[in-house]
Amino acid sequence: MPDALTITIIFIVLVALVGAFVRRLRRDKCLTDFSKNMVTLEETNGKTSWGRLRVENTGLELIYPERHQDQDGHEEASYILYKFEYPNIQALVRYHDQLSEAHKKARQKELKRTYHPGLLRRLRRRILNVFKTVRDSVIEVLNIAMTAAKKASPAAGVLASQDKYVSQMKQELMGSVGTSYEPLLERYIGNKVVLELIRGDKVIEYCGVLKEYTADFVEIMDVDYKLAEGPGRKVDLVVPRKYGVVRHLGE
Repeated sequence: MPDALTITIIFIVLVALVGAFVRRLRRDKCLTDFSKNMVTLEETNGKTSWGRLRVENTGLELIYPERHQDQDGHEEASYILYKFEYPNIQALVRYHDQLSEAHKKARQKELKRTYHPGLLRRLRRRILNVFKTVRDSVIEVLNIAMTAAKKASPAAGVLASQDKYVSQMKQELMGSVGTSYEPLLERYIGNKVVLELIRGDKVIEYCGVLKEYTADFVEIMDVDYKLAEGPGRKVDLVVPRKYGVVRHLGE
């Protein structure tokens, strides 16, 4: 049987490999739906930025159509918002009239697939939700098995010494899934809903098609959107669940 040092090294290497792989793939599904499109970022402090969206596992970047000088006179070509700054997001807004013709066609095709989805699309989503449930169950079984092994196995001392590495690996795997299953929202995917968006001390309602949700964000398509007096514009929205709540079925 390998000694404790060998087992520790194996755990460290395994955790590092799993962590690197998972972090590389981990991107929020709602954010990636807007990837490569022209998007307006609204922050809770009132600041807005606009550009082509690039999403990474550590944050997002808006690439400006043209370089410009800021108030201090230096040139800027993009705006970066790190993941730890996501709580500052008020909304990501994709204005339809700012999209290229190719992106307009792709978006229209996606809306057609999303609104009242067909049997195959609904079945695919249900299967994915089953896999997520099974994954959670497997991790729970591993927790129980590890606890039992520590108590009963002759190698209990060695296993106990690897606790922090096992916990780290489980956290990486649990955090790799961008969706937090929500039965109340799940049944209304592809339907028109009413979203309540908190803006300062106001709550504004927007009606649109519920496209997707994750642990942190909710995505609504085909919204009539306006911030002040005047005509609204057609947009798609991604808003933090901290500020945006799906309150009503809208049809």
